[in-house]
Amino acid sequence: MRIEGVVIRGNGIGRKLNVPTANIALAPDAPITDGVYAARVTLDEGEFAAVVNVGYKPTVDSHAARGAEVHLLDFVGDLYGRRISVELGEYLRSESRFESVEELRAQIQKDIDKVKNQIKE
Repeated sequence: MRIEGVVIRGNGIGRKLNVPTANIALAPDAPITDGVYAARVTLDEGEFAAVVNVGYKPTVDSHAARGAEVHLLDFVGDLYGRRISVELGEYLRSESRFESVEELRAQIQKDIDKVKNQIKE
């Protein structure tokens, strides 16, 4: 499945967690199961593996609109205002609410490690 959209500004929480994300708004009824995915993003700069959260960010924003938060591995740059296309791959886990931001950060790192290991294989 593919997600496409213009990268919008979020709350900067991913950057604070050292996992910056490209945020894309999604319609509440978009036919994508909420959760975390391995993904591929193709940009002019090349193709990048990514970890994507689809859903409502329950740990950090109880009033968030549905969206996709795309963390591109090994990408440095500014994507704000750019239209990107994200090819979702393996479904890694359901979206979860964590008791603390530290627990969230630890789980995100596990998700990133899993995707990096998939690339090595």
